This record gives sequence, C-alpha cells and structure tokens, in this order.
Amino acid sequence: MLVKKVFTLVFLRKDKEILLGLKKRGFGVNKWNGFGGKLEPNESILEAASRELKEECCVDVKTVDLKNIAHLEFTFEGEPTLMDVRVFSTNVFQGTPQETDEMRPKWFHCDQVPFDEMWPDDRIWFPYMLKGILFYGKFHYKGFDTILNHHIEELESMESFYDRHK
Repeated sequence: MLVKKVFTLVFLRKDKEILLGLKKRGFGVNKWNGFGGKLEPNESILEAASRELKEECCVDVKTVDLKNIAHLEFTFEGEPTLMDVRVFSTNVFQGTPQETDEMRPKWFHCDQVPFDEMWPDDRIWFPYMLKGILFYGKFHYKGFDTILNHHIEELESMESFYDRHK
C-alpha cells in the first residue's frame, strides 16, 4: 500500500521564458526545477503553491492567478510513498525573484531549458507544459536517475480529470 503525499510545483512564465530554481539543499539538490513543496496543515493546494513560491524565490502570486496545468505522480522502487504533485503556472506575479537558502532562481528561454541538470522526467513532460497542453503524467523510478516506466495522458480539462479520479 502506497502512502500518498501531496506537493505543489509552480512555474512562472514571461514572454518566451520560464523561471527555474537550482535546488540548494534537500530532495532534488543541484537540480533545476519549479518552485513548490508540501502542504501545511489546514492549507489548500493553491495556498501551499503561493506560500512555497514566496518562501523559495520571494515572489508573490495570488491564488486566483495560478492555473492548474498538470497532475504528476511519482513512485520510487522499494519506497512506500506516492508523490502526488499538482503543477501550476502563471505569468501574473509581483516582485523580482531572489535567491534564498533553498533555491537560486534563473530565467531560461523556453528552448534553452537545462534538461541535463534536471530530473529525467522533465525532458518527457516539459514539452506538454511549454505548448500549453494540460496533462497527467505518471513516473516510476529506480533510484533517482532511472525511469522504469511512465505514462502521459493529454487532458481536456483538469476539472474532468479530478472528477474521474475522486
């Protein structure tokens, strides 16, 4: 039996650029990624996404401006946890991204995403996100560098996906 843990992942966009952060400590250290993390008690997924963005790169975003663009699930061989990741994107935010103890933010042109310094699954699902396609992705890893299997499903809407998976 897998224990599900919910996480948020937020990507800021402007023009043809995407903001990524180099993780400086903890899970995913030395990898470029979006901004996010675990939900706090009594916190909504949108509130968690907004809070984590503020904590990790000092940028404010209103929850109404976060668009749910994907749902990702990650499992790891021999581990009892299913990482349930809600992915959000926005181009409406306040502030200039700043380095924190956890992340070093940097804008990348969308055709220069540093996939060799990211999680292996990013190379598979980022193209959907960059093209504005809603999707569900499931990835099963051996260790942190080898994807044993994966599945990507394009979605008509996030609402219909969540209705089917209640």
